[in-house]
Amino acid sequence: MRDESTKQAAQEYLAAKLTEEEQAYEEKHNRATAVARAPLVWKSVKDAISAQCSEWNAVTQEETLTCKETPIGDLRIWCAAKSKQMTVHYDSKKLLIMVKNAGRLEHEKDVILRIEGYRTDSGRDARLMRDELPVDIDMLILGELRVLTGIGRQRNA
Repeated sequence: MRDESTKQAAQEYLAAKLTEEEQAYEEKHNRATAVARAPLVWKSVKDAISAQCSEWNAVTQEETLTCKETPIGDLRIWCAAKSKQMTVHYDSKKLLIMVKNAGRLEHEKDVILRIEGYRTDSGRDARLMRDELPVDIDMLILGELRVLTGIGRQRNA
């Protein structure tokens, strides 16, 4: 009886040790992927913002939104009608993208997105996460532009 209990306890120990090693392996490779792909994720965010500003201006047929890259690499989006701006900052060391929107109410927090690596069927990739959930960048940008222009985050029904 004692031999069986000892054997079972030793097997549980090995299983836990393997799980810890697998988790450390995943974290190491996910971090490396996030670091390697972060510039591509940032570029896709900048491209998405520029595209939405261009589309917005095409519909309004005026320069409602002006999108410029600053010398330090941030994006600044100005809303001519509201004299407000939104700043999108990329922190390459911390793998974060922060969105500061002057159109938000004072009690609303800035948006902080984390670039994280993850396993896919064909290897690894990187994505944006917010509150431990993947981010749909197009929807997030649209909501922020709506707030910046003063029409509210969501469309009225």
